[in-house]
Amino acid sequence: MEEEELECPNSSSEKRYFPESLDSSEGNEEGILACEDLELNPFDGLPYSSRYYKLLKEREDLPIWKEKYSFMENLLQSQIVIVSGDTKCGKSSQVPQWCAEYCLSIHYQHGGVVCTQVHKQTVVQLALRVADEMDVNIGHEVGYMIPFENCCTSETILRYCTDDMLQREMMSSPFLGSYGVIILDDIHERSIATDVLLGLLKDVLLARPELKLIINSSPHLISKLSSYYGNVPLIEVKNKYPVEVVYLSGAQKESFESILRLIFEIHHSGEKGDIVVFLACEQDIEKAYEIICQEGSNLNPDLGELVVVPLYPKEKCALFKPNDETEKRCQVYQRRVVLTASSGESLIWSNTVKFVIDVGVERRKVYNPRIRANSLVMQPISRSQAEIRKQILGSSSPGKLFCLYSEEFASEDMRPLKPAEMQEANLTSMVLFMKRIDIAGLGHCDFMNRPAPESLMQALEDLDYLAALDNDGNLSEFGIIMSEFPLDPQLAKSILASCEFDCVDEMLTVAAMVTAPNCFSHLPRGAEEAALSCWKTFLHPEGDHFTLINIYKAYQDMALNSTSEHCVEKWCHDYFLNCSALRMADVIRAELLEIIKRIELPYTEPAFGSKENTLNIRKALLSGYFMQIARDVDGSGNYLMLTHKQVAQLHPLSCYSVTKKMPEWVLFHKFSISDNNYIRIASEISPELFMQLAPQYYFSNLPPSESKDILQQVMDHLSPISTMKKEQKMCEKCPETTEQRCTIQ
Repeated sequence: MEEEELECPNSSSEKRYFPESLDSSEGNEEGILACEDLELNPFDGLPYSSRYYKLLKEREDLPIWKEKYSFMENLLQSQIVIVSGDTKCGKSSQVPQWCAEYCLSIHYQHGGVVCTQVHKQTVVQLALRVADEMDVNIGHEVGYMIPFENCCTSETILRYCTDDMLQREMMSSPFLGSYGVIILDDIHERSIATDVLLGLLKDVLLARPELKLIINSSPHLISKLSSYYGNVPLIEVKNKYPVEVVYLSGAQKESFESILRLIFEIHHSGEKGDIVVFLACEQDIEKAYEIICQEGSNLNPDLGELVVVPLYPKEKCALFKPNDETEKRCQVYQRRVVLTASSGESLIWSNTVKFVIDVGVERRKVYNPRIRANSLVMQPISRSQAEIRKQILGSSSPGKLFCLYSEEFASEDMRPLKPAEMQEANLTSMVLFMKRIDIAGLGHCDFMNRPAPESLMQALEDLDYLAALDNDGNLSEFGIIMSEFPLDPQLAKSILASCEFDCVDEMLTVAAMVTAPNCFSHLPRGAEEAALSCWKTFLHPEGDHFTLINIYKAYQDMALNSTSEHCVEKWCHDYFLNCSALRMADVIRAELLEIIKRIELPYTEPAFGSKENTLNIRKALLSGYFMQIARDVDGSGNYLMLTHKQVAQLHPLSCYSVTKKMPEWVLFHKFSISDNNYIRIASEISPELFMQLAPQYYFSNLPPSESKDILQQVMDHLSPISTMKKEQKMCEKCPETTEQRCTIQ
């Protein structure tokens, strides 16, 4: 191996290259004999390190280890194997290693191993852990792929990746010929990508009899999986753990106060162990974080400090790692309190957790296809979710689960299983992918839970409006190019439109900034005024999309002119900006630029700041987001959606809210029906520009409203020639009615 591999982030690499037996007997015959007796790692041909044997003992204590022989036997004899086990049984780390051993035994003649996860944090953590256990280098024999980050080579044997990354790989390799074993993990999360893979792999298995499929699932989903895949081998991992469950039925009405009281009671009791609290939503995490930090500073120092860890399952990148550093930190600070919400169960890795507090409800995002908007709905969690939260306490010593609800609530109000995301989400991206796969003959997918017909029709209609479909309902050339971008179809359409309007550089920046996590830092109490003063320096009068470009350009200038990374981090801290989010935006933008170059789309030099460029950016945005328009109906900032009768306000951080200058018409990036009903990331547009760029048949399908009447008057005043040209252009690419176009293939 090359010398530079010594720098790879594998904690055991030094020991592997310099075994103790060689160090102690250098230059003598005994040392040579000791070297000859060393067991070699079959994956890289190097001697095992002492750490490998230490970790092997820990692996052998995992509940799943007893099932290794049974699993390997079924893997040899069957094409599909289902592994059922609780959260901490070891299936996510051990099963992929056993599959790698199987592929090695047949000399990788059918390919390597890939294992999917829903959360990118879990992907990285598992890859690091498994590389350590296999005594190999991360990024070589074991690697990972997450959106906008690939830590693999062509020689990687075992890959961990997010389910959406494997789904995207099917666009270029429909039958996944690089893999001999595919492992679908985190099935209980029921993400759209996992459900799509479950269906598509049925056809792939028929086409490739040599391919093996392993499905890792929690016990709750086994009966559904068995009926879906038929009579296939099932490996059940038994994992008994002592957990005391305490139901606090009266605490649900005042759950927030009950949570805080419980945390401080546990801390005052002196019982050892970390606390995990499952809250309903991100806002509750932020609120609890502030209060616990404030109250914790007044605690008796003899009890030890409470270290509060906010863990955001999807939007943020925080991770609760069970490494040596955190274990030492735990000894110093006595106790950690981890605050998380729905879907955070699979991100809790530490064995030091002895207390779990569960509110039993969650704020779910449910998509309404009729109004093209998400609603944030408070619902009870499922019984399967409640059980998984209980399993976090699985360890040798007893744990305690505090349920802020009654047993009656659990049995009567909680659903047995977590709803499939496919039944509650916007399906436009999924349908675009399925249309692309149909080119390879895999378009007919047998879903475990069928999506609602109304959601499918809305997705097809939106793709039709975006010119992604041809007259027969198949992907147009435009749609094929859109599918190349790992973005929402509307955003992909805006990037393609920017090629026509000579503003690609600026649109790539906008796309990267809205795809990355929020670039504004979470503010501690009392810092709002100082932060707003800093953020005002980036505000752009033309709108929030332009403000994001300003922020990115300022970050980029700072990064180019700084002598160290520390200077960039300090600059972000001083301006209350999220440095990791801006780094991610930089990575995303670079990948989008690569795609632009790979498919040879025109790219012009940046011209940000000129009037023509500002107009062109608006045109590009409107080309993709003409379905997300709102009008200020009373001049006081109450915006009525063009597609439905919901009223919303601009977000307080919008440049228009800060300057108190509310435009009449805005294009927006995000809107959810919730307590606040905020429009996020908005920029002003003119009705004339909307009528020039929105498809005529989309405008015709809008529901009657005062806003539509105003737009109709604008269209009537447009020059007859331009109107005629637009209608002619529309007629060339679409038939008379949208109903004919939106046929489910």
